[in-house]
Amino acid sequence: MSMFLQQCPPLFTFPSSSPSFSAQISVKSTVLCCLSPSPVTVVNGNTERSSSERNEIRLGLPSKGRMAADTLDLLKDCQLSVRQVNPRQYVAEIPQLSNMEVWFQRPKDIVRKLLSGDLDLGIVGLDTVTEYGQGNDDLIIAHDALEYGDCRLSLAIPKYGIFENINSLKELAQMPQWTVEKPLRVATGFTYLGPKFMKENGLKHVTFSTADGALEAAPAMGIADAILDLVSSGTTLRENNLKEIEGGVVLESQAVLVASRKSLIQRKGVLDTTHEILERLEAHLRAVDQFTVCIFFFLLL
Repeated sequence: MSMFLQQCPPLFTFPSSSPSFSAQISVKSTVLCCLSPSPVTVVNGNTERSSSERNEIRLGLPSKGRMAADTLDLLKDCQLSVRQVNPRQYVAEIPQLSNMEVWFQRPKDIVRKLLSGDLDLGIVGLDTVTEYGQGNDDLIIAHDALEYGDCRLSLAIPKYGIFENINSLKELAQMPQWTVEKPLRVATGFTYLGPKFMKENGLKHVTFSTADGALEAAPAMGIADAILDLVSSGTTLRENNLKEIEGGVVLESQAVLVASRKSLIQRKGVLDTTHEILERLEAHLRAVDQFTVCIFFFLLL
């Protein structure tokens, strides 16, 4: 983040593959070579650090689902294949990166363990970083556009009833139905981003409920008036008679590479390893973009 990375000649610089997104943490596609030393505590002449003393560099990767498979595919395409001796184990290695341990974790746990110092690097969705990082300045986004896992965190309301003619967040906020006694009920798993978004957009009378599984059923069941959830194509919303509204997108998201500021500063080899991973990622993404452009012009011929 700019406040922790000194403005000096960059170790390497590359353009982001896609526009940066607005979030509660600074998004950077450049890692600079100079880092300001962080404060440490000295007790009786000994330096104490909050993170555990270990030599290995730890990379957290999603353990299940489409994000997990796509992450492994991306790393393989970058000549950074993950080798897992036992598929039942949660630890693996990348032979091309010395002293690197790969730990398979739930995305939200990757963010939490980056903050606790148990991981140094991680690949997760920007929505996960923003929700569970909650603006913590120890999280640095090293690459903000890995070009998979695209989705958006969006507010959706029913197409019917009192919402039939409501098509924007402004109209939703101006509905007279919402009062202190009867607030707008929103079902979501994003209990940090949801309230923050509503407050920033002037919706005062709102209450949130957490729910597991398919949120799309909540309005029809009478559990909620609206939902705040991740949307890819929007097909599931339409099939459940729900609609997105203008101004209701909280965050555009895709997979990002995240680093711990403390690890970059304090742990030997993390900055150099991050540098190498970023170079490989960007080389691959540039090659894919060039190939796509070539195919496009070939089709025009």
